[in-house]
Amino acid sequence: MACSSCSTGKDGQPRGCKNNGTCGTDGCNKLTVFDWLSNMSLPNGQKPFDCVEVRFKNSRKEFYRNSDSLQLSIGDVVATQAKSGHDIGVVTLTGELVRIQMKRKKVSPEDKNIPKVYRKASQRDIDIWQKCRDKEEEIKKRSREIAISLKLQMKLSDVEFQGDGSKATFYYTAEDRVDFRQLIKDMAKAFGIRIEMRQIGYRQEAQRLGGIGSCGRELCCSTWLTDFRSVSTASARYQQLALNPQKLAGQCGKLKCCLNYELDMYLEALKNFPPSDCKLKTSKGLAFCQKADIFKEKLWFSYKDEPAIWHTLTKDQVLEILELNKKNQKVASLEEYAADNIIEEKTTFENVVGQDSLTRFDRPKKKKRRNKKRRKPKPKASSNAK
Repeated sequence: MACSSCSTGKDGQPRGCKNNGTCGTDGCNKLTVFDWLSNMSLPNGQKPFDCVEVRFKNSRKEFYRNSDSLQLSIGDVVATQAKSGHDIGVVTLTGELVRIQMKRKKVSPEDKNIPKVYRKASQRDIDIWQKCRDKEEEIKKRSREIAISLKLQMKLSDVEFQGDGSKATFYYTAEDRVDFRQLIKDMAKAFGIRIEMRQIGYRQEAQRLGGIGSCGRELCCSTWLTDFRSVSTASARYQQLALNPQKLAGQCGKLKCCLNYELDMYLEALKNFPPSDCKLKTSKGLAFCQKADIFKEKLWFSYKDEPAIWHTLTKDQVLEILELNKKNQKVASLEEYAADNIIEEKTTFENVVGQDSLTRFDRPKKKKRRNKKRRKPKPKASSNAK
């Protein structure tokens, strides 16, 4: 994530746009859409699609009808219709791609209730909008103090002002139902604006706040992930991960979204793989599966009476033994199969430092002999006794 707002300040410290992937300059915006139909002209007689997609703070996007046929392009700041007053947003998509997005979001283009785009935002509209954005942090802090004083079991995570500054939406998370009627009265009296409370999930809260995950990178939900899919503990079981809630849970307290990234690959590999709870019947005794490596196609079995001794078998060998067991036939022992899988690994040492010997430091250093040059004796001064 890098843009002009995220660059360093005068003192060398990073300023940060604090938009968590939704920066208005589109340099670090995860919601930016590439219009691959921009260079294509419409057929003769066809009018351009009269709806546009507009982005607001965080991950909120809505569709608006361009009834006045304004010349809009991606990145334009527009004033849009709201329930009361107007809102300010940034155009993210125009043309036929909007029709595809509306179909994907199950919004009918013929719907007459689609709000309208009023005009391109003037400088006065942008100044009011920016002034309201600057007040959001202060109001969020004050609203949290009011909620604590009322002893409400809720957490206010974010505030979003409407573009004209007449209304503010407060996003909160809570375990149970919360009676916030008194909270709305106190906040409306303190701030002098209309208040709307909207409950969000814990994943949406983590998406808005952002942060660093256990992998050392920024959270996927706050940088590039735009939709949330359900994650179950079965995803961890298929990948043979330890069911440790502290390691499997993210900053939102729910299971990590990245558990689904490689799940399809594991499910594909497990189609023809023996179950982990399979048992092998041998003449020596019953054998249980202790460990399995899906991608190496290896399984480790041990006898019931010798649980500490493991025998390595391949996937095909296990399937072969299971087929024999279905016919009420027992194999002699697992050692016969495991003996074919033993590969002797010879450790080879290489000279990694060029022509020097690896044992060069083991030899004691020889003392250098210094050739002391014999100095010639100085001639004694002759003294003539007179």
